[in-house]
Amino acid sequence: MIQESSYIYQIFLRNFTQEGTFRAAIPELERISNLGFDWIYLTPIHPIGEKARKGTYGSPYAIKDYRKINPELGDETDFTNFVEEVHAHDLKLMIDIVFNHTSPDSVLVHEHPDWFIRAADGLPWRKCEDWSDVVDFDYRSSPHLWLELIDTLAMWRDRGVDGFRCDVASLVPSEFWRQARQRVNKYDPGIKEEKAPLVWLAESVHPAFLRKMRLLGYNSWSEPELHAAAFDLTYDYDGWERLEKIWEQGMSFERYLEYLYVQETLYPKGAKKLRFLENHDQERAAHRFGNRAKLRAMTPFYQFLPGVSMSYMGQELALEHKPNIFEKDPIELELGDKEFERYFIASLRATKEAKEEAPFFSWTIGQDFRLKDGSAREEVIYCLRSVEPTKMPYPIDRSMIRKGNYLLVIQPELDSPARQRFYGSASKKASSSLEYTPSALFNIEGTDLLSGEEVRIAEGDKIPRIPASLIRLED
Repeated sequence: MIQESSYIYQIFLRNFTQEGTFRAAIPELERISNLGFDWIYLTPIHPIGEKARKGTYGSPYAIKDYRKINPELGDETDFTNFVEEVHAHDLKLMIDIVFNHTSPDSVLVHEHPDWFIRAADGLPWRKCEDWSDVVDFDYRSSPHLWLELIDTLAMWRDRGVDGFRCDVASLVPSEFWRQARQRVNKYDPGIKEEKAPLVWLAESVHPAFLRKMRLLGYNSWSEPELHAAAFDLTYDYDGWERLEKIWEQGMSFERYLEYLYVQETLYPKGAKKLRFLENHDQERAAHRFGNRAKLRAMTPFYQFLPGVSMSYMGQELALEHKPNIFEKDPIELELGDKEFERYFIASLRATKEAKEEAPFFSWTIGQDFRLKDGSAREEVIYCLRSVEPTKMPYPIDRSMIRKGNYLLVIQPELDSPARQRFYGSASKKASSSLEYTPSALFNIEGTDLLSGEEVRIAEGDKIPRIPASLIRLED
């Protein structure tokens, strides 16, 4: 199990430092721990195939040998030292497991070509044609394939790894994952406990991709199926189908917030989602939103949501450039926004406190405005974490605006051109369109953990024009 208040920091080791090695990453561990993170998650650390390689260095997800360390990153001793340093900084380590496919010249292709799906010419092939640097396993081919992969996981467990992030887990049979977890975590059926409780994170896929695979005739497993089989966490890509439409097409935030209720009730009890704004596959948040109000609103928002939060290396510094996964393209931490880093730290610490103290989530949309094309822009979004559960997650129960609970108030469109145009035309009486501020829906009193300032706002009073406030409520 993993606590909801845990925070994960993703590192793509090749591009994390100029050297791109385990040794060079070790000095950064203290900084990451001080930021407030609990886990280090490494993208694949194994040798990369040469055959059909993309780019100069290749994708770390086109693996040649699951049991070895990529020499470009260091040697076996370097890895051992890295694990020890991670644990010395009171962090835990999660590594990437890629069991849908290998590189076309992998050790397992050479030794067991019968373990892979075949093209018409009889050669190993893949389910996704544009993934041209890999070939896919056929899990129906042999029980020895299952044994080999599970033994590999046990080997990494014994080397000090605390958890696995399982790449495109939706394309690997859920029954495999069930057996793998039972064996690797040493499940004892007599006492119904795991003697080695490693954490399992599934990179589940966008529902559209899941549907596509099924229509092509391939088995694909949904988030509820993955949770039921083995996983503590699944990616929020089912939610992202809505978030992307909110960010890119102006769809209402209500569509995403309402879906949280579906996730809560459809998934098995205790299942958790991984919340994020970016990763190695997605655009940088600072590039998507700009280093403005929306970034400062969305940062505490995603950290405050039900589930476990993950950040990609450099996100805490509002870096806009996403490293190329096929090349040597190191991030430049020294060019990051230090002022935003201070805000990020405050947000992480505040949301961690809220999750630890108040486990139940509810929400309300305040005022919004609609543009001529019909798209919505929410003016104010209220999210509450409460010590006690509410009858329903929407709207916020007014009786819960009380001491011991935490209220997040965000204004994601505060400095957007659309907002300024709207109020410039809709409120001609105002001397400036920027003078308009919405009114509070509740009496709010407490401490804003993002700014450290005391907050006292009566219902109906104007809300301060800031992107986000996370208020530890008082009576």
